[in-house]
Amino acid sequence: MIYLDAAATSLHKPPQVGTAMAAALGMGNAGRGAHSHAMAAAQTVYNGRKTIASFFGVLPQQVAFTSGATESLNIAIRGVLQPDSHVVTTVLEHNSVLRPLYAAGVDMDTVGLLPNGDLDYAAFARCLKPNTKAVVITTASNVTGLVVDMGYVAEFCKKHGLLLIVDAAQTAGVTSIFVGGIDILCFTGHKCLLGPQGIGGMVVRPGLNIAPSKFGGSGSDSFSHTQPAEMPEMLEAGTLNLPGIAGLAAGVEYITAMGITNIFTKAQELAEQFYNQTAKIPGIKLYSNFALPHAPIVALNIGDIDSAMVEFILSNEYGISARGGAHCAPLIHTALGTAAQGAVRFSFSHFNTAQEVETAVRAITNLGRHYGQTKNT
Repeated sequence: MIYLDAAATSLHKPPQVGTAMAAALGMGNAGRGAHSHAMAAAQTVYNGRKTIASFFGVLPQQVAFTSGATESLNIAIRGVLQPDSHVVTTVLEHNSVLRPLYAAGVDMDTVGLLPNGDLDYAAFARCLKPNTKAVVITTASNVTGLVVDMGYVAEFCKKHGLLLIVDAAQTAGVTSIFVGGIDILCFTGHKCLLGPQGIGGMVVRPGLNIAPSKFGGSGSDSFSHTQPAEMPEMLEAGTLNLPGIAGLAAGVEYITAMGITNIFTKAQELAEQFYNQTAKIPGIKLYSNFALPHAPIVALNIGDIDSAMVEFILSNEYGISARGGAHCAPLIHTALGTAAQGAVRFSFSHFNTAQEVETAVRAITNLGRHYGQTKNT
């Protein structure tokens, strides 16, 4: 099976990830005791926190562990926004941004796309209101792969005194992220960071108060009626996912040793190879634009055929794992006109090969011959 669904989760893991997770299963509970088993767990958590902090260029106490980007975004959005807040976001967003915003009851304006598929950055200023409190934004579309100019967004937020909450699920681990202008960075471990599912976290600017959404044991200040006000205990009630933290740290150490630039370059070369060749196939509609800053993701459709059907055919007839559907990102599909059809997403990692790309191109060529002419592209 050729796996081209890295944007959903990394299938191939460095072997040290599993080794680290297995070792953590034999440890105690971090912060719950001073015996050797508990201390081994505490050391594993601390080492993991230091590893993540070093990767993002922050202090260890700025890192709080969660179950992933979705939980991190829920904590961030519900923890700093009120119903009378106004928020600026974009059509690129995943439901892990949109649904917490809807649930928070905030007033919201959405930045759209230009005809070339780039964000309409001039619209950020047009969206401003007297009660605008934050920009909540992804670093890259999980559908088209478009990378957001975070430098522009950070400077915009600084100029207007806005909080910047960032969903880095699609780029943390494959591109460098400057955290200096970000108030809350939310990340997941199981995608580009090459860790296991069920672990992630958030990097919080020093001095920013986030109202906890979860209360319980913290291993310190046990007689207090409230959750500790200091990071990271403020956001880490309960027992931590020790095997997940150990596996995530091992994945990040692998990335650091390999070099994030090397990892991105390999994945991007494969994505561009696929993009350039599929662009020549009659009946194929591409929604990605590699003339713009891009993650290693390509989205397309074949004629009028439903994207989920294309996914099924690719898997069952060609042994290729891609993903069809709406990708939990409804606004981008409305913007692209693909709300009914969805889109077939191919997402690449440095574990893929040029031969796998050629096989995928041949499959799309064959499907284009059969189905592509049903739609004027």
